[in-house]
Amino acid sequence: MVVAYIVQGFQLRGRKLTPDQPRTAKTAEAAVELAERMATTRAGVFAFSQAVDIEADIYDEPKVLARLGDLPPGLPE
Repeated sequence: MVVAYIVQGFQLRGRKLTPDQPRTAKTAEAAVELAERMATTRAGVFAFSQAVDIEADIYDEPKVLARLGDLPPGLPE
């Protein structure tokens, strides 16, 4: 399994939060730093890690690294 570190930004368009293209990082620390930088220009940012085995199509539950600003409902705490 490989651990993916993903940072998802959200922009406010009207009254709706719209997701940006997800960005990846090499480590958990880098993902949190990227999320903090993105939070200065986004309505919200969600960073998480997830163990993935693409060949076996297995995805572990995401581990939340950062929740910053306004986020849409349904994201893990």
